[in-house]
Amino acid sequence: MNMNTVLIIVLMVVIGAIIGGFTNSIAIKMLFRPYKPIYIGSWRVPFTPGLIPKRRDELATQLGVMVVEHLLTPESIQKKFMNESFQQEMTKLAQKELEQLLSREENLDELFSKLGYENGQEWIEENFERFLENKYDQLMEKYREVPIKSILSEELLEKMNSKIPQISHYILQKGVEYFSSVEGELRIERMVDDFVKGRGGMLGNMMQMFLGNVSLTGIIQKELLKFLNNEGTEELVTTLLRKEWDKVLEWQAETIEEQFGREQLLNTIKRTVKKVIRVDRILATPIAVLAEPYRDKIIDNIAPQAVLMLGNWLSNKMEEMMERLHLADVVREQVESFSVERLEEMVLLITRRELKMITYLGALLGGAIGLLQGIIVLVIG
Repeated sequence: MNMNTVLIIVLMVVIGAIIGGFTNSIAIKMLFRPYKPIYIGSWRVPFTPGLIPKRRDELATQLGVMVVEHLLTPESIQKKFMNESFQQEMTKLAQKELEQLLSREENLDELFSKLGYENGQEWIEENFERFLENKYDQLMEKYREVPIKSILSEELLEKMNSKIPQISHYILQKGVEYFSSVEGELRIERMVDDFVKGRGGMLGNMMQMFLGNVSLTGIIQKELLKFLNNEGTEELVTTLLRKEWDKVLEWQAETIEEQFGREQLLNTIKRTVKKVIRVDRILATPIAVLAEPYRDKIIDNIAPQAVLMLGNWLSNKMEEMMERLHLADVVREQVESFSVERLEEMVLLITRRELKMITYLGALLGGAIGLLQGIIVLVIG
């Protein structure tokens, strides 16, 4: 083998490598370039634009389908939500956020203002009144023809029944205090005068003759106080109150509504609730102060349970949510909105090394083919 033969073989190897590498490099670039079709007159130059620009819409559609059917599937997301380590991370995050929220010095009124409710108290009271009205209507509809004693608990009935003697004692005590006072004495005196005048002057003169200098008002006041302080009187009042209370317990709910009227009952309930629940004071109290008695329970117990419940709910609703989100369309629209330059940059960023290896492989194969051709020429020659 002389020097010329070796030179020819080497030259064929080099040329083959150059052609192979250059051809692969051109083929790779033709995936993206040219970005737009090239025309000579009305004739479009073949292979323009590049493969990916030409079929970008189809690529976007297929990417959307691939993401939904193989990557972000409801099953994979459900599995992630139910993963123990993920739930622990979410619980820690929720506890951290809750701790910050419950430690804030601003009050609820300021928080409502940030949320867009300038008059938080009015908004809460309106909604609470609406809630009370709805609850009243629901309960009235349910218990309209039911006696009151069937609605109240046994414990409450016993407690209320035990209060009747105290009420009797209180009524009689107030009666004693009133009729022992100057105002009560004047009241008795006016009643006596009205009684006497209503029956003519003769009755008054006769009573005055029998009583002498003793005041009729004083006698009646003394006897009245004696009657009010008598134990039998208290038993009598207690018995009467029990009988009336038993009658009230037999009332149906609709009877109470007929007696007092729906609006009056509702207004009474609303006023009572407003006295018990002072919305203005609650709104003016800092969040940290309101939450202090319940802080540890909320963070340690309620937060983990809430995260677990939310995770279960999202898992059960994931398929429906993904259908409503139309993720395939979202991916397709995003890909379609990318410029070809951006698509090329993304693909090259991921596959740059592999594409270079393809170029080098083309050069290697070209060189090997050149060597083979050289050997064949040498053998034939």
